Amino acid sequence: MRTGSELPETDPATPACNGGRRCTLLVVDDDAELRDLLVRYLRTNGFDVAAVPDGLAMEKHLRSHPVDLVILDLMLPGKDGLAIVRELRSEGDLPIIMLTARGDEIDRIIGLEVGADDYLAKPFNARELLARIRAVLRRRAAAGRPGTRAGEGQTYNFGPYRLDVKAHRLTRGETEVSLTAADFKLLCLFARHPYQLLSRDALMDMLKGYERAPFDRSIDVRVTRLRRKIEDHPAGQVLIRTVRGEGYMFTPDGEPR
Repeated sequence: MRTGSELPETDPATPACNGGRRCTLLVVDDDAELRDLLVRYLRTNGFDVAAVPDGLAMEKHLRSHPVDLVILDLMLPGKDGLAIVRELRSEGDLPIIMLTARGDEIDRIIGLEVGADDYLAKPFNARELLARIRAVLRRRAAAGRPGTRAGEGQTYNFGPYRLDVKAHRLTRGETEVSLTAADFKLLCLFARHPYQLLSRDALMDMLKGYERAPFDRSIDVRVTRLRRKIEDHPAGQVLIRTVRGEGYMFTPDGEPR
């Protein structure tokens, strides 16, 4: 952090998590001094915080402790941060903010496309990290869902719909909407990233990894098919917005046609 050994003054505007409790953060970084600074600063600003030095210790911690958001360094000993993000995304939707000493634009893009919620280059200002943590947690709360790992129940309400991930069910009022497994997986992905621009490559990576043919445009076909099922009704609104030349954005509050 640019603050050196000095911590910035505290700020009380920290969001609460489930049931009004303090949100729990996990810092994953091999820099012991930075871990200590972040733990002290974030605890002072209303969070419960733990810190570990690498991916192996992170996995052990997550098996026995609930966590609302992970602050993850890109350059770690052993398994690197990008590989860890991919694994976490395959297991669930735990919010992730990536930190890295490499500030290249391509690193930022790759980090976001593999599933990180936000990205901050070192050296960084502690207040900026705090603001980004709060923003990610507020976005998650506004979407009606805390960050969770696979196996935990999740429901999302958007437009006239209710999506129950655990029950693998989408309903509109009392009527169940028939979705294929592929449609359901894509809808869950959108629901977990409300108001976030997702490129076609990011969608493909999060849906099926990196094994795909060059210029694969099948994601457009899948989005079109999903749109027909959730937007084509008399009160239909745009729930999946196309951002020309960029990708797609899920708008759970709907937009007029």
